[in-house]
Amino acid sequence: MNFDYDVIVVGAGPAGSTAARYAAAGGAKVLMLEKDRDVGYPVRCGEAVSHEGVIQFIQPDPKWIASTVTKFRLVAPNGKSVVPKLDGNGYVLERRIFDYELAKLAAKEGAEVVTKAYVYDLLREDGKITGVRALIKDKQVNIRSKIVIGADGVESRIGKMAGIDTTCHIRDMESCAQMTLSGIEVEDDVLEFYFGDQVSPGGYLWVFPKGKDTANVGLGLSVEEAKKKSAIKFLHEFVEKKFPKAAILTHIAGGVPCAKTCDKIVKDNVILVGDAAHQVNPVSGGGIISGMIGGMIGGQVAAEAIQHGNIAHLVEYEKRWHKRLGWRHEVFYNIKTAISYFNDDTLNNICESALKLPEEKRTLGGIFRTALWNQPSMLIDVAKVFVS
Repeated sequence: MNFDYDVIVVGAGPAGSTAARYAAAGGAKVLMLEKDRDVGYPVRCGEAVSHEGVIQFIQPDPKWIASTVTKFRLVAPNGKSVVPKLDGNGYVLERRIFDYELAKLAAKEGAEVVTKAYVYDLLREDGKITGVRALIKDKQVNIRSKIVIGADGVESRIGKMAGIDTTCHIRDMESCAQMTLSGIEVEDDVLEFYFGDQVSPGGYLWVFPKGKDTANVGLGLSVEEAKKKSAIKFLHEFVEKKFPKAAILTHIAGGVPCAKTCDKIVKDNVILVGDAAHQVNPVSGGGIISGMIGGMIGGQVAAEAIQHGNIAHLVEYEKRWHKRLGWRHEVFYNIKTAISYFNDDTLNNICESALKLPEEKRTLGGIFRTALWNQPSMLIDVAKVFVS
């Protein structure tokens, strides 16, 4: 390992590895630092992605695909369900293997990857950020770089140290819990989503299959609701009722930002990607593919800034992100706000209305339009998203 780079990426999740990959592909000398001893550990999400999202970055490979999904089921509080028509397939990932492969792609482009490397501060000279200070193999080291990319998760420490406000308002945080269960019966090609006050008030519960006898089962609800009853308690009650004989293989809990992208994701020579920049779909809470898109754009712009010898070029990253996906997340945020107030009766009525739609119109967009029929301004936003 050297101690002078063009770009240092902090964090080797999907967003970080993708940023490192594209920065290196653009000719930059890149170092990626991961605080854990292994890339892809620990897994902190439901692991579901779309085929269209993944194919932009990597060819699907059975070794990191636990299940191929062809449909999903929305279950209303009264137990009735609707299966929307899908345009394409999706996957439930083996995230540890998937993340590992993304890091390998970064290394293939020339990025150096160092694990068990904890970045505890930014390096400054004459008031300017000139790299990072890290603890690697129990030794404190200073590593210089022209650009630092923070891919270090929610409320990014890199962002905070650089003076970027990464605070997520409590109203936009979801309290989440998930178990990986085995010894159960599930349809291995169906994602299930449960709604209602009994399972996840103001949010939803998911069952994502990883084969015919294993699944990620989790839920997310607002922090305000979690103060009344925790996400973990809701989850345990659902599992005891639905899968009483299940073996619990893993058990995780944490917060997920379901907010708009941070107001600023660039400051001087520091940029943020992925969860660090709140590049998460506010409706679903999913952030793998959107984080990778942010990482790709960030890595490309960083390489261009190095090539041009113009660090100020980094502001282009914010513009490209907003044009590519940021504007959609703003629309999704408005949709999330609208549907978060739906009570069980409303959710049941939406399911009934969706079931009356002709099968060819029983799409996700069609269901959203049904749900927001009494809010005409929101219908325009929904149309924009699903048409584009």
